[in-house]
Amino acid sequence: MIPLRDTTPTRNYPIVNTTIIGINVVVYFIQLLQSAEIDKFIYIYGLVPARYSVPQIAQYFTTGQQVFSLVSFMFLHGGFWHILGNMWSLYIFGDNVEDRLGPIRYALFYLLCGIASGLSHMMLNLHSNLPTIGASGAIAGVMGAYFLLHPRSKILTLIPIFFIPYFINIPAFVFLGLWFLLQFINAAGSQGLGGGIAWWAHIGGFIFGMLFLKLFSLLPDTGASNRLRQFTAKKKTPRLQVIRPAGSGNDQHLYGLIKITPYEAAKGTRKLVNIPRGFQKKMFNVKVPAGIQEGNVLRLKGLGQGMRSGEIGDLYLKITIED
Repeated sequence: MIPLRDTTPTRNYPIVNTTIIGINVVVYFIQLLQSAEIDKFIYIYGLVPARYSVPQIAQYFTTGQQVFSLVSFMFLHGGFWHILGNMWSLYIFGDNVEDRLGPIRYALFYLLCGIASGLSHMMLNLHSNLPTIGASGAIAGVMGAYFLLHPRSKILTLIPIFFIPYFINIPAFVFLGLWFLLQFINAAGSQGLGGGIAWWAHIGGFIFGMLFLKLFSLLPDTGASNRLRQFTAKKKTPRLQVIRPAGSGNDQHLYGLIKITPYEAAKGTRKLVNIPRGFQKKMFNVKVPAGIQEGNVLRLKGLGQGMRSGEIGDLYLKITIED
């Protein structure tokens, strides 16, 4: 299953999530420059359990190096597809978690999830001399938080069936629940580490992500976080909106809601409206005039219900203004 996008919009630009993705990309290019020294580079900055449990190995590293590796390993990757898959998952799920926690708490949350995932791996592979690298454990923590925050969100998922792409919207709690179950199955089948994948880091990251979300939700936003939100707040709602209009059998008209921001209400905007009808999904361009107010209604002629008499009603979209 390959996630393509989720249906839960955010109110703020994910500056921390985007920065984390940028740092991972920069570090990946630094890795590429290592050439013949790449194995040494990964051993120094990756997470090697034996460095902490075997005194003969630990003596070659300073305390600073040992502590730094608990963080640096989550910014290293084993190849192009490894970093692409991780960063894509972080792009899909991370913005919503940052939107809820705020940029400062989210940055700390991400790092703690990564460290907790690494420690989970170490506890079950205490004497392993194989480096563990990758952001998957930290991202698993983000996915665990998303699981609690937006269980009913839909994840547009690509499922290849005999080389034929099949797209389906899956509820987030189903998608992430299946993902978590697969981690357990793989961990049991590989005794924690198989094919270079630290399954228990994923499991630990997911569980600690849910735990840290609960703990962080108890902490109030700092003044700095609130000030940052003033700059990161989005001025517009998503251009594409899915509207499921309602009506009655005796009424030829249909009724729905369209969401805009105060900025869009003042300046005017255009939205691409998706209206599902049976197995069809029709798209319409809707112009929202400048100066519109909460509760005003837009009338789209001819988009209502067809009656037996041959008459076709209209679609009425009520304006909802969200901060």
